[in-house]
Amino acid sequence: MDEQNDVIVIGGGPAGLSAALMLGRARRSVTVVDAGSPRNRFAAHMHGVLGHEGAPPRDLLARGRSEAERYGIRFHGGTVSRVREEAGRVEVVLEAGDTLMARALAVATGITDDLPDVPGLAERWGESVLHCPYCHGWEVRDRRLGVLMTSPAGLHQARLVRQWSDRVVVFTAGAGELDAETRRSLRARGTVLEDAAVVEVLGDGSAVTGVVTADGRTIPLDAVFTAGVPRPHDGFLEGLGLARAEAFGADLLAVDATGRTSSPRIWAAGNVVHPPANVPMSMGAGSSVGAAVNAALMEDDDRRALALAAATPPSRPRDFWEDRYAQREAIWSGRVNRVLADVAGGLAPGSALDLGCGEGADVVWLAEQGWDAIGVDISATATDRARWAGARSAAADRIRIVTGDLADLAHHVGPETRFDLVTASFLHSPVDLPRADILRAGAALVAPGGHLLVTSHVSAPPWATFEPGHAPHFAGVAEELEALALDPAAWDVVVAETRTRETTSPDGAAATIDDGVVLVRRR
Repeated sequence: MDEQNDVIVIGGGPAGLSAALMLGRARRSVTVVDAGSPRNRFAAHMHGVLGHEGAPPRDLLARGRSEAERYGIRFHGGTVSRVREEAGRVEVVLEAGDTLMARALAVATGITDDLPDVPGLAERWGESVLHCPYCHGWEVRDRRLGVLMTSPAGLHQARLVRQWSDRVVVFTAGAGELDAETRRSLRARGTVLEDAAVVEVLGDGSAVTGVVTADGRTIPLDAVFTAGVPRPHDGFLEGLGLARAEAFGADLLAVDATGRTSSPRIWAAGNVVHPPANVPMSMGAGSSVGAAVNAALMEDDDRRALALAAATPPSRPRDFWEDRYAQREAIWSGRVNRVLADVAGGLAPGSALDLGCGEGADVVWLAEQGWDAIGVDISATATDRARWAGARSAAADRIRIVTGDLADLAHHVGPETRFDLVTASFLHSPVDLPRADILRAGAALVAPGGHLLVTSHVSAPPWATFEPGHAPHFAGVAEELEALALDPAAWDVVVAETRTRETTSPDGAAATIDDGVVLVRRR
């Protein structure tokens, strides 16, 4: 693939790092673009984060970044100016002019809390001017707390803050007129309502000491809670026409349950789509988006692989045979090859190795005759079927199936292992296969006194048709023996003949076919 990245994550806060970590561990190539301005940078400590209670937010991000880097995730400092989609890819252009390409995009850029224009408020944001009682309520419990409402939605915050102190003043001017029932409900728990607007927040350094109201009064306080208007950092997505939704008093990207936007290649997580989310909620959303992006890329990988396979027939034997077996539930009859049954039936059972065991019929038969049988094949689908067939056999404890390269037999069975019988039945392949090398490697594993049995086609089936000049070559028994290149001082030729057997053509008609049989014995 010519993309620089599988995924670009914009935003290196808790949501973005969690998404990147999931993707990195899934072995995706990921670049995180981060401007270094997380929403909670104004807070000295974070709370409600299991395992990190009271830790500075910057420490969590530093640790998360270090963990992500272990999985090859790259980091790029800067701010994104725009995003484009073209030809199944996402192009991310940075303010500095750099351009990054990826197959998918995860947006975790957070929000800015636009605060009321009240002198002294913004200067103490994150210190004694707070927004989340779950995050900061414990630290100001039982103190004099004010709630500066900025909209009717602030009513929830006003009620919530009462859980941490019984000395709460709610400034209602920013919410409009409260109905009588709401006022009674707040006052029933001892909350004081002030209708006069707050015109200034007083303090000593970062600590709030009180507020001044429009009617000139000063009301002593130790902390102020307020909810700013959330402004999502997603302007770089303008022009893509992504669906949006009104929520939490803001115009936000619309996402589905997986975090996917209306674009099939763009996801979003964290405060940029869910402003109330705290650190652990953002981490969870980021992890979920990381998994969703990987799943979507996996589907894309499958489509690409299928398209490539359709355009380019398999050229390697492993690919060809895996594709061949995968196309049908069963390729072969499930019965033992006749020549093997005839020959092995006259031998004393011992240890046996079947080269190109396919779906395992010969191995199972050998085991049921008393042989300790190993089958080797290059197709994982074929060997899975062989294992299944072996497991159902009464001789399952004498069967071993191996998936691997037939030209490296010693690696799979052990370099010192020798067999009383090595057999290869119809070891032919329409794509290049080092057949002679495989048979010679099998011969090298025959024990003294043991046998090598090779059964092969010596001619094409009578129903087969080929283009002129493209008919395959089938070796006769003499050519087979010559290719084996066995030392005549070490081997005896027991059988070298062509046998004709009855068979059935694909259309059901009776037919005959010639098989070459070579049986040799190591002295």
